[in-house]
Parts: sequence; structure tokens; C-alpha cells
Amino acid sequence: MAEILYTYKNQIYANITNRCDCSCTFCIRSMKDAVGDAKTLWHQHEPTLDEIKQAIDTVDFTGYDELVYCGYGEPTCALDNLLASAAYVKEKHAVSIRLNTNGLGNLYHGRNIIPELAAVIDSVSISLNAPTAAKYEAVTRPQFADAYPALLEFASLAQAAFAHTQLSIVEVLPPDEIAACQKIADDMGIYLKIRTYS
Repeated sequence: MAEILYTYKNQIYANITNRCDCSCTFCIRSMKDAVGDAKTLWHQHEPTLDEIKQAIDTVDFTGYDELVYCGYGEPTCALDNLLASAAYVKEKHAVSIRLNTNGLGNLYHGRNIIPELAAVIDSVSISLNAPTAAKYEAVTRPQFADAYPALLEFASLAQAAFAHTQLSIVEVLPPDEIAACQKIADDMGIYLKIRTYS
């Protein structure tokens, strides 16, 4: 059975779905079955809210300052369980909650979900991945047309709603593309995190 909660680099991660609306060329789940202390992050079935709550109840959050919704799927694809489980954590633990997302949640659900997210989540990290729509589509392979402008709109709305919003890219990009991504982030007033690829 796949882990719903696992630890990695002194943080607790919530792996609540394997559904994703992208098929990124660099996605770690195409290379191995798990990260951190998890044995597998591939669910045999979509976790129910009760199963997620049970997993939360088995974890000692002492010494951990953050719960991160990030696993082998896009958390906003399981929006109801994301919102309800984050609210459950907030009721029981003094821990900050971060959402790692591809930024396509509004496109996926056909509405602005950010107010709902901001009610229970403290910070959001959005995968920018590339400096142009064409490069983004080539590397991210989203299931939607116009995914890149939707991502940028999501980031702009998130910047106004969360205590901390960041865009992220992976350091494997060429220097000129990293610089172009930095300019996008700077122009939006959003912090850019350059992640090490591992």
C-alpha cells in the first residue's frame, strides 16, 4: 500500500492522489516508485478523506514545521480531499501548510479555487518549468490548451492571496532560460526558487 504521508528532508509530505493533468518529461515518478522514507507512492486506489485523516492521526508532527501537499500526483486534482484534510490538520496541529502545484487548478476545475485554498493553506509553490508557452508545453505536456497563461494567471492571483507564493524551476535549464524565468518572476513580484534536480 502506498504511503499517504511520508517524510523527506525534515518535512512531512502528503501524497493524496496519483492523478495529474501534466506529463512532465522530467517527472521523478517516471524514474522511481518513491522518494524520502516512502517505499512506494503509487496508490492502488484514490485515498479517501477518512484514509487521509487516519494517516494524519498516525504521524507525530513534533519537530516538523511544515506539511507539504506534494506526492506522485497534482494535489489540486483531489481538491475536496486537499481542502478538507488541510482544514483537519489546522484543527489539530500548529504546523504551516504548503501546496506544491503545477498551477493549473483553476483550469482543471473551471473556476478560481484560490480563495478556498487560501482559507486552509499558508503558502504555495508553483512549477513554472519554462520561460515561454512553447517550451513549457514541450517539457510539461499539459492536457489543456492555454495552460501556460493559465499558470501565470494562477500565480498572480496566488501572490495576492497567500502569505508566501513562489514560482519554481529546475536548475537543469540553460542559463538564458533561467534568466528569462527570473525576469518573469521579478516582473510579477514573485520569488523564484531554483530547485536542484535529484
